[in-house]
Amino acid sequence: MKQASATVNNDQAPIGFAGQWRNFILGFQHLLAMYSGDVLVPLLIGHYLHFSTVQMTYLVSIDIFMCGVATLLQLKQTPLTGIGLPVVLGCAVQAVTPLESIGGKLGITYMYGAIIAAGIFVFLIAGFFAHLKRFFPPVVTGSLITIIGFTLVPVGFQDLGGGNASTSSFGAPVNLLIGFLTIVIILLFSAFARGFMKSIAILIGILLASFIAGGLGQVSLTPVSEAAWFHTPQLFFFGVPHFNLSAIITMILVSLTTMIESTGVFFALSDITKRQLTTQDLERGYRAEGIAAVLGGLFNTFPYSTFSENVGVLKMSGVKTRRPVYYAAFLLLILGLLPKIGALATVIPEPVLGGAMIVMFGMVGVQGVQILHKVDFTKNANLLTASVSIGLGLGITMYPQLFQHMPTEVQIILGNGIVVTSVSAVLLNLLFNHKWARHE
Repeated sequence: MKQASATVNNDQAPIGFAGQWRNFILGFQHLLAMYSGDVLVPLLIGHYLHFSTVQMTYLVSIDIFMCGVATLLQLKQTPLTGIGLPVVLGCAVQAVTPLESIGGKLGITYMYGAIIAAGIFVFLIAGFFAHLKRFFPPVVTGSLITIIGFTLVPVGFQDLGGGNASTSSFGAPVNLLIGFLTIVIILLFSAFARGFMKSIAILIGILLASFIAGGLGQVSLTPVSEAAWFHTPQLFFFGVPHFNLSAIITMILVSLTTMIESTGVFFALSDITKRQLTTQDLERGYRAEGIAAVLGGLFNTFPYSTFSENVGVLKMSGVKTRRPVYYAAFLLLILGLLPKIGALATVIPEPVLGGAMIVMFGMVGVQGVQILHKVDFTKNANLLTASVSIGLGLGITMYPQLFQHMPTEVQIILGNGIVVTSVSAVLLNLLFNHKWARHE
C-alpha cells in the first residue's frame, strides 16, 4: 500500500496502459467539474452583448480551447512560467460584470484591449506579488481557503434548485430529487467503493445522475445538434483590440482579485500535495495567468484564473499528480476544436452539477479548516484574525450591494468576499502578529 501511495504522488514514475487509462478517466472528471463554470462566462457575456449564433459558437468553443492552453501553461514548469501543481484554469467569473460594462458602453474591441493590458500588468508584477508570500501564514491562507470553499457552496445550491432562483421552477421536486441524488451517489461511492472507483466518485455521480435525469425528461440534446462540427482559433475574430484607460484600470483591479484567489488555491494545493511553494513558484504561476489573459485577449476570449472547483476533485480522488490534469487540458483543446462533441458536456442538468458542487466546495472549505487547525488559537490575535476576516468575507458574499454607492472600481474590490477576507486577514495578522504588536 505504501508503494502504491508513493506512485500516486510521483509525476515521473512510469506507468502502463492501465495507468494511463485511469489518468484519462480522472482527467475527464476534472473536465466535468470545471466545464459548466467555464462555459457560463462566455454564455453570460455573449447574451448580454447580443452575439449572433455564429459569434456565440466561436466564443464558447475557443474559450474551451484556451482553457486547455492556459492549463498547460500552469502545469509545465519552465524558467519563466508554470507553478507545476495539478491545477485547472478557466474563465474568471468575477470578470463577467466588468466585461459586460466595458463591452456594452465602449464596444467589444475595447473589452479585449483591456484584457490584453491587464494580462501584461499581471505578467509584469508577478515578481513583486510573489514576494508577498510572507504575508500569507497559515492563519491567513486557512481563512482564505475556507472562505473560497464555503462562499461557493450557495452557488451549488442555486444550481441544485434549477439555476435561476427567480423562476417559478426553482426548487421543483424533480430538481431537488436529481440534485440530492447526485450527492447520495457521490457519498455512496466515496464510502463503499475501493481503489479507482472511489477516486472517480464525483464523475460517477455526475454521469449516473445525468442518465437518471434524462429518463425523467430533464436532458435536452438541442445544444449538440445546433453546434458546429469543427472550429479553429482566429486572431482578432471580433476585430483588432482598442484601448481605453478606464477600461484597462477596471480589468487590472479584476486581475488583482483573481491573483489573490489563485494564491489561496495555490496554497490549498500545496497543502494537499505536501509541496512547499517558493517565491519563484508563485512568480511563475502568476506569469502563466498573465500570459493566458494576453492570449485570451488576442483570440477574443477572456482572462483565466485557477479554478477552486478542482481542488475539491483532487481532495476527493486522492490522486495528487499532474498526469490526470494533462489529460483534462488536452481534452479541453480537443473539445474546443470540436464544438459538437464539447456541447455534450453542456447537456448535464444544472441540479446534477449543483449536487456535485456542494460536495466539492464543501471539501475546499474543510481544507481551509484543516490548515486553520495548525494555528495556535490560544492566542487571541490568531482567533481575531481568522474570525473577523472570515466573518467579513461571508457577510460581503451575502450582501455585495453593501458598497453599491461606492465608485465602480471600489465595488469590484470590496464586493468580492474572497478579496475582503484575504486583505483583512493580511492586515489583521500584521496588526496583531507583527514584531511591533504586543504579544500575549
